[in-house]
Amino acid sequence: MAEVNFYKSDLREIEFSLFEQFKLSDLFASPPYDHFSEDDARMILKEAYTFATEVVGPTMSVSDRKGAQWTPGGVKAPEEFRDLWKQYYENGWNTLNMPESLGGQGAPHLLSMAVSEMMTGANTAFNMYPGLSMTAAAVIRAVGSPEQKELFPPKIETGDWGGTMVLTESNAGTDVGLSLTKAVPKGDGSYSITGNKIFISGGDHDLVENIIHLVLARIEGAAKGTRGLSLFIIPKFRVNPDGSLGEPNDVVCTKLEHKMGIHASATAALAFGENGNCLGYLLGGEGDGKGQDPGEGMRKMFLFMNTARLAVGVQSLAVASTAYLNALAYARTRLQGPHITRGRGEKGAVPIIEHPDVRRMLLEMKCIVEGCRMLAMSSVQNSDRARILRKAGKDEEAQEAEDYYSLLLPLVKAHISDMSLHVTSTGLQVFGGAGYTSDFPAEQYMRDARIFPIYEGANGIQALDLVGRKLGQREGALIQRFGKEVHQAVKAVEAHQGYQTESANLGAALEKFNATLGKFLKLSSNDGMEQVALGATAFLDAMSRIAIAKLLLEAALIAEEGLAKADADSQDAQFYQGKIASARYYARHLLPVATTELETILSGDSSPLDIPDGGFSLAF
Repeated sequence: MAEVNFYKSDLREIEFSLFEQFKLSDLFASPPYDHFSEDDARMILKEAYTFATEVVGPTMSVSDRKGAQWTPGGVKAPEEFRDLWKQYYENGWNTLNMPESLGGQGAPHLLSMAVSEMMTGANTAFNMYPGLSMTAAAVIRAVGSPEQKELFPPKIETGDWGGTMVLTESNAGTDVGLSLTKAVPKGDGSYSITGNKIFISGGDHDLVENIIHLVLARIEGAAKGTRGLSLFIIPKFRVNPDGSLGEPNDVVCTKLEHKMGIHASATAALAFGENGNCLGYLLGGEGDGKGQDPGEGMRKMFLFMNTARLAVGVQSLAVASTAYLNALAYARTRLQGPHITRGRGEKGAVPIIEHPDVRRMLLEMKCIVEGCRMLAMSSVQNSDRARILRKAGKDEEAQEAEDYYSLLLPLVKAHISDMSLHVTSTGLQVFGGAGYTSDFPAEQYMRDARIFPIYEGANGIQALDLVGRKLGQREGALIQRFGKEVHQAVKAVEAHQGYQTESANLGAALEKFNATLGKFLKLSSNDGMEQVALGATAFLDAMSRIAIAKLLLEAALIAEEGLAKADADSQDAQFYQGKIASARYYARHLLPVATTELETILSGDSSPLDIPDGGFSLAF
């Protein structure tokens, strides 16, 4: 029986963000993107949409039912992935963002992010395999030795081999510095590796003939904590100098986790060197010969982790988007109840989209999805700008753009993943009881989305990164830039007739935001970091809502111009009216939450710190 494609995407909405709001075509005027055109970009988007809906989408439900399977001989991925993997690589979707010099297509990050959204939304679990693999190859290309760059990435980039990031241990989750995995130099440039890792996405599977693991381990005698960690290349099968495969490298998958969602993604527990025969190679080579430069392992792994955190934001957006569009499609066809003023009509019931509360839920989902897409694109836009500036020899400006991208990254990972849970839950509510069954994709979207706020640094960690490190970067210049951009948006919206409520709400939120920054600065300099940490999650959420409200209102002003040019009854007119409605709803209903959160931080409430441990419960 042919499998059903549930994936839905709004190509018109994506194109609005890319071309009308973020001016993707402007990038094509400068190297390294001057070989692209707007026509090229639109063609790629349409082909990606077709591939996602016709090839990837039909594998989602069936692969979720089957899941990845552990066997004594290795992990078996769902059989539907074999042909999909081949087509994915043959069509070059993995190389869209790679530089032309490495055999890629050299597309801007903005475009590749939009394509990734479609592929991920069509089957999140599948897209994790090539996504992690290509990131592993990129990290080796960035910091590997010349020999490592020649030996490993080419095979990963063709899809012959896979790649992973390997950090977590049962005793060392977020606190990576507690890692017990050990590396002992053998005197020939290799290391004997022993240790156990858990929660490794794509840690073992049969879609490739070899898997290249990037593994954090502590060289014997190195310092404790993260400063003593080094990053190693550890292949599943040893690799000969000519690139051919050698003997197994004593890397064994001991089990797969039985998870709430992303069942088709092989989340593996890996044992390294149980038989004393696992060899690893220091990523980048020996350097000073000690292989234990302070912090080098984590610094290199952060290249992987930061890319993965952006990917989680895109995953979250992708699942939220298709969850919304599926709920919308259902609401347009599901007949239930009378209209609140017109009664039942000829069919005895009306589509549930005609009920006010359903329309409220749909508009809330719509504005969140659109705003989160804008948040991700506004962040990634800085990465593209940095590439152009570096190509022009403007390294200092390029670094500033990269730093601003870094400031926004915790928002992209944490807030979008939190909102994905809200959207998928609301989508299931639109379906009602039918959504709680596996006949519809709503329940899978919600199950899959639950991991997003947890992995690649739980969202509380993202918040601590924001308030503990990012706010002070460049002596506060980056966060000041953020505030200035929001202030400029307030003035622009304020000057536009009919947006007084929206501009006032954004201005009020910005005022509380600036006051909270001042409070954090005082607390940080007066032994008040515990209080700062207590407010970190609320601060990240508030900053994200402010950023999204700004972007949605900027989009609304663009839509006002488009609406003025469109025929009154045209689809374009309806589209632009929808953009305006999204901005108004968000600014009136969801942005005020930010003001409340910031007021709570400013109040100095310390209830969670004041309660005694026994006050939580005396039951145990």
